[in-house]
Amino acid sequence: MCNLYSLTKGQAAIRELARALVDRTGNLPPMPGVFPDHPAPIVRNGAEGRELALARWGMPSPVFVLKGRSVDPGVTNIRNVASPHWRRWLGPGARCVVPFTSFSEYETTADGRKSPVWFARDETRPIAFFAGLWTRWTSVRKVKEGEVTADLFGFLTTEPNAVVAPVHPKAMPVILTRPEEIEIWLGADWKEASALQRPLADDGLVVVARGAKEDGAETEPALPAQGVLF
Repeated sequence: MCNLYSLTKGQAAIRELARALVDRTGNLPPMPGVFPDHPAPIVRNGAEGRELALARWGMPSPVFVLKGRSVDPGVTNIRNVASPHWRRWLGPGARCVVPFTSFSEYETTADGRKSPVWFARDETRPIAFFAGLWTRWTSVRKVKEGEVTADLFGFLTTEPNAVVAPVHPKAMPVILTRPEEIEIWLGADWKEASALQRPLADDGLVVVARGAKEDGAETEPALPAQGVLF
């Protein structure tokens, strides 16, 4: 499971690549390490058009997972979209794309420890997007926080390609790299959009770092937010 990723490019580039007209995120700092339940930017369809917004990483858990539990930390990675739990969020209104510059999977080292391996499109870490789902949900995420209503997101996974498989043989995130893929994911019917749940081509990823809990290479300074763009 991918439970750690980075986003170190500015929000202007995200808006341009995803054709977001509205920016609700304020001034986004570089995020060299995004962890579960932390706020992070997503691009989704909004009332005023496509928008860049913040949401907490972790979709609502299925009922069977919550049995006997009073806290739901959320589901970060989604694989079985045929499940009734996920089917309610497969329409364009609940789809989003999640910008990233690198993501990590954990490998077991010779001494038995888990160590992050970071993957990116190439060494310059250009922006790409995870194919995600989002919802507004009321739940208890943390005991000390109590019940909250928050925008939540998670992203789809699929079989790993030949680059990820040696580190994590079970899954990899669904990654979108072309503008037309973003358009399909955010706007097409499910039959067409579901075809994007497939591994990225083997030449589409490289290993860019090992061992660190953050990947801050090529970090760009945050730029002032533009609000609504025309």
